[in-house]
Amino acid sequence: MFDYHGLKISWLGHDSFLIKDGKTVIIDPFKISPIKDKADILLISHEHFDHLSPDDVKKVVNENTTIVTIPAVKKELSSLKVKEIKTAKPGEKVEVGDVTIEMVPAYNLNKFREPGKVFHPKEDGKLGFIVGMKGLRVYHAGDTDAIPEMKGLKPDVALLPVSGTYVMTTEEAALAARMVEPRLAIPMHYGKIVGSEKDAHKFKELAVCEVQILEPE
Repeated sequence: MFDYHGLKISWLGHDSFLIKDGKTVIIDPFKISPIKDKADILLISHEHFDHLSPDDVKKVVNENTTIVTIPAVKKELSSLKVKEIKTAKPGEKVEVGDVTIEMVPAYNLNKFREPGKVFHPKEDGKLGFIVGMKGLRVYHAGDTDAIPEMKGLKPDVALLPVSGTYVMTTEEAALAARMVEPRLAIPMHYGKIVGSEKDAHKFKELAVCEVQILEPE
């Protein structure tokens, strides 16, 4: 667990994070180890299996959990006994108690599953999130390339994918860090499907901001 000015940030592997300061926010749980903290807020960026994992969702929710996700995911989660499921689109903002969640677009520019078809099309409305807690803002970029909407977000912390194939390469992630202008960046999206710790270290060498490489918990 990494402590950033009182905000606790744990990398649970791949794109999964736990952020805690009073409230517990969990993002995209996938193949996570058992955890004692249940989510007050669960954020699911999109419907792909490594972000929407029903088995892992069940590990982290209870009747007090509010889920925030895209409309395409709501039906699959509708049987869960949770407090509420809120759907949102890029550009919208949701408040859950004293926690704010800003929706940022997440999409590919040049990662193709076949000619002319990217893995994460902009029109699908897949999400990144800026989580605001106790005066700090954490940007989880989701599955994305370096896109214009990142420019000038200026969060305190940016969680950026670095593995390539489906998301930014290390070089593209370094460019994204310059666009986003965080105080601190944490690399993600490696070690389980594509990418390795070498990508995280290469990103750290290239990035112009401070970088913290976390061990999965």
